[in-house]
Amino acid sequence: MYQTLLPFLGACLLIAASPGPSTVLIIRRSLIGHRHGMATVLGNETGVFVWGVVAAFGLTALLAASQLAYDALRVVGAVVLVVFGLQALRAARRTRGAAVADGGEPASAPAPAPVRESAWRSYRAGLALNLANPKAAVFALSFLPQFVPAGAPQLPAMVALAAVWALFETGYYACYVWGVGRMRRLIDRAAVRRRLEQVSGGVLIALGLRMALEG
Repeated sequence: MYQTLLPFLGACLLIAASPGPSTVLIIRRSLIGHRHGMATVLGNETGVFVWGVVAAFGLTALLAASQLAYDALRVVGAVVLVVFGLQALRAARRTRGAAVADGGEPASAPAPAPVRESAWRSYRAGLALNLANPKAAVFALSFLPQFVPAGAPQLPAMVALAAVWALFETGYYACYVWGVGRMRRLIDRAAVRRRLEQVSGGVLIALGLRMALEG
């Protein structure tokens, strides 16, 4: 198992470094605050672990084999992405409207305080985004078995690897949350906050439409 761990962590790093919907959502929720960013990370990684456990029991094979189930989950995932994208665009409009109402120029005015939300909502957002992605399920099924040591019992080994995967990504994405926090003075400017919300919203909607249209 220890001989497998290093290459497994290397593969986890490459996966985490590949930008995707989770990365966009984590950065977007981190704009609200550090607690929201970390809650989103924990929700996302709970989904990673859940799919890993489901793959360990072989249940994701049923999803991969059933076109109807896969398509249903794909449509749900697309709707989730579009909804999150629309929320980001709405937040961008709210930021602009508040800045204009305060008489400040969008380029220099401070961003209004974000609407108060519970960190639990951010956790649910991260979890929903991951669990509604059929690609995450099928990927876990194909990824984890490659690193099960020869002769090791597959079920506990895959569950252990799923836990390591989730913990590793938690630490990796925590760096994103920390980075957003370090840029707080810049991000708190209304124009910058609005542009980041617009970009993240547009990317999430585009990813949702791509997921809906692909077979």
